[in-house]
This record gives sequence, C-alpha cells and structure tokens, in this order.
Amino acid sequence: MNIWKKILGISLAVGLSVGMSIAPVYADTTSILDEITDEETTEDYAEDTSTILARSSYLNLGNVKIQRVASNEIVIYGLTQCHKKCSKVYLSLFLERKVNGSYGTYKIWEFTANNASSLSKTIDVAVPSGTYYRVRGYHAASQSGTKESTSTLTSGIMVK
Repeated sequence: MNIWKKILGISLAVGLSVGMSIAPVYADTTSILDEITDEETTEDYAEDTSTILARSSYLNLGNVKIQRVASNEIVIYGLTQCHKKCSKVYLSLFLERKVNGSYGTYKIWEFTANNASSLSKTIDVAVPSGTYYRVRGYHAASQSGTKESTSTLTSGIMVK
C-alpha cells in the first residue's frame, strides 16, 4: 500500500508541474473585416458625387457607384452630367482593389461622347473575392476650348 501512495504522489506532482507549464495558444481571430478603415464601409454599396459649384459653365457633376451583387461580382456606374450640350464629354472609371493594406488600380474604362449633355455607363465586373474594391471617377466636359473636370471616389466595399 505504501508503494501505491508514493506512485500516486509522484504522479500528482508530475501532473501538476506539467499542467502548470503549459501555456494556452489561441488562434488569431483577426479577419479582414476587423481591419476596416475610414476608406471602407460595411455596406454592399457605396457612392460619391462631386458637384461643380463655382465658375462652371459646362460641367455640372460627376457621380460614381459600386455595388456587390454576388460573392465574386460587382456592378459599377459612372455619370458625367453637363449644364448644357458640350462638344466632348469624358468619363473614366478606375476600379481599385485593396492589396496588402493599400488600394491600387485593378481595371480602367475610358469613355467619351461628342455633342452630348451627359455620359453614363454601367459595367458588370467579375472579381476575386476576399478583399475591398472601390471606384474612382474622372469627369470632364469641353466646349469652345475650355475643359472643366472633377473627380470622385467611393468608399471600399468588401466582396466576400
């Protein structure tokens, strides 16, 4: 009986010392959604409008929108609107993708219209999921040698 007490005592001592020396390891629970900045939104949709107020004879406003429609699909929209018909209207759309914490250009579309008062485009884009996307727009109108322009930028939306 004495030997069993010794074995039990030694087992308890070893068990306690091993148990005390084990430190718990927790999995990293940080996800890309936890890293949201003021450049992003938690919504599936973002929009920006730039209205030209001072000294604009031709260009009225620029507008861009981005919306997630599926886990790997977004729709982007751009509009350049003039006060009146202009000899040339410009719309450039830059789809930007967030990689390693910063945005870079992913795809570019450039459009022009002659003798028009507005120009708009809607584009359906298949994209890789798991990151943020945003749209930057360049809007301009020219008439009689004068060119007026503005730019727009949406918040980033998560495509997951």
